[in-house]
Amino acid sequence: MKSPQTLRAVLTAVALLPMAATLAVAGPLDKSECIAPAKPGGGFDLTCKMAQTMLSENKLSSDPMRVTYMPGGIGAVAYNAVVAQRPGEPNTIVAFSSGSLLNLSQGKFGKYTVSDVRWLAALGADYGAVIVRKDSPFKTLKDVAAALKQDPTKVIFGAGGTVGSQDWMKAALTARAAGVNPRAMRFVAFEGGGESVTALQGGHIHVYSGDAAEAAQQIQAGTPIRVLAVFADQRLPGMLKDVPTAKEQGFDISWPIIRGFYMGPKVSDADFNAWSAAFQKAMANPSYAKLREERGLFPLSLTGTELDVYVKRHTHQYGKLAAELGLVVSK
Repeated sequence: MKSPQTLRAVLTAVALLPMAATLAVAGPLDKSECIAPAKPGGGFDLTCKMAQTMLSENKLSSDPMRVTYMPGGIGAVAYNAVVAQRPGEPNTIVAFSSGSLLNLSQGKFGKYTVSDVRWLAALGADYGAVIVRKDSPFKTLKDVAAALKQDPTKVIFGAGGTVGSQDWMKAALTARAAGVNPRAMRFVAFEGGGESVTALQGGHIHVYSGDAAEAAQQIQAGTPIRVLAVFADQRLPGMLKDVPTAKEQGFDISWPIIRGFYMGPKVSDADFNAWSAAFQKAMANPSYAKLREERGLFPLSLTGTELDVYVKRHTHQYGKLAAELGLVVSK
């Protein structure tokens, strides 16, 4: 007959078996975290929450994905933290956009380059948009251009990012198309889309050079804004279907925005491939098209090597554009 101590030990071991089994099968998608490199409310937040929904709806993880916020340098703080301090975390993904690539092309992420992370997946494309308050005197993009021509200091643009950022680029291209030197325009930098919309509502800025998807979400939420133009080659379907393109209004401006994720440079191939396969499966599900449409995004599904090629090609192109606009590109 076993002693009471031996019996307790056996019972304890048996009780721990389910926990041990759970730990044994836990994978990179379990207890996962998506880092949005800005404050809540902007495009990075939107991107992380899409991943959160995709994992949940497709039952790809046993735990809800956690969304955390790491603002600073329009992505620079998060990029540096992942590369330098969290390079091998298998359950951490970070949201990025074309703005991240633009900053990388100008050397704004410090010593790190576009080759210092693993580019995981792109969920879709968005487009630049010119946004004003609903009661703004600007009714069209031509109104903004006319005001800029008359006195560029009287039109205050605002958006996430400093000079040379993606949203600054959209404002700069608007000014350039109006025949105004981008250096003459007034631009107020914020940490993300949420702060920019708040500033627009408060009258601190007159024009928000943001993104179509964010604008659609704000309109859906009842925010009193109006979209004057989208920087796409054709009108966008859905909620913004009646908004004319910049090209329709006589301004040759196009600004597609990729939205996706990267991982740390030391994440193993096995874990990286598990994430890649999960996103491929989720994006193949018919429910994904609906989710993407609800978020105002348009088809662009890339993973692994395909995305890596896309990212590096576009980063090179952004560097050339930055030089054209007279920005200093650090190497």
